[in-house]
Amino acid sequence: MRWVFFFPMLLFFFFGSLDEMAKYDLPATINFIIEKTGQERLYYVGHSQGTTTAFIAFSTNPELAKRIKIFFALAPVTTVKYTQTPIKKLTTLSRKVIKMLFGDKMFYPHKFFDRFIATKVCNRKIFHHICSNFLFTWSGFDPKNLNMSRLDVYLSQSPAGTSVQNMLHWAQAVNSGQFQAFDWGNPDQNMRHFHQRTPPLYNVSKMEVPTAVWSGGQDPVADLKDVENLLPKITRLIYFKLIPHYNHVDFYLGQDAPYEVYQDLIRLMEECLQN
Repeated sequence: MRWVFFFPMLLFFFFGSLDEMAKYDLPATINFIIEKTGQERLYYVGHSQGTTTAFIAFSTNPELAKRIKIFFALAPVTTVKYTQTPIKKLTTLSRKVIKMLFGDKMFYPHKFFDRFIATKVCNRKIFHHICSNFLFTWSGFDPKNLNMSRLDVYLSQSPAGTSVQNMLHWAQAVNSGQFQAFDWGNPDQNMRHFHQRTPPLYNVSKMEVPTAVWSGGQDPVADLKDVENLLPKITRLIYFKLIPHYNHVDFYLGQDAPYEVYQDLIRLMEECLQN
């Protein structure tokens, strides 16, 4: 078997944002799974940015959309006009300043010090309150639904790093309030990438995939007001559930997620199989 290694510090690997994830990464992943499993169509379960790339890909790539039976969107994010996360602080800085602070490659890569704090400090009960507050700062407050004995595992993996360009794309989305392709900073560059002077808007209403949505009432990332603006644009919305006490990570870390989310998700899959 031939192995291919990607080194995060290579410029070409980290010059990408939501646009590239939706145009290249997601189709490649779906096509790989279809090829290996022999399935003609798949269920797609996405959370947060995993829904963002799907909304872009499925609304701009009809052939890819045909390969999806149901799109399950947990904490969906398209616009972030009302988000209350620390990313809003980035919007006060210019791109030049952001690149001076973080470079032009990785944004917040997990380093040895982060993993040390997570596994050697946050695994101690005396520090659970402090460490959990770090998680809740960006994900929303819901301590009763978090398994504190696993806190060191969660924090050793989350939040994960991304590209600086991706963070610039999110900062742009906060400022504009639009679900829009990456703005390359000047009309000439935009013309080169999009054949128009401004980046195009993504039109979710063009997506024809049956879609089920779960939203959290205490989610500062996928704010309910943004989700409420999204729902009418989903032309084939088959299910929606608001979970009032859910924050942004409860969908996969919440102790009650099997009852609040996964049971209905599996039921919808089973109903799809019967039809």
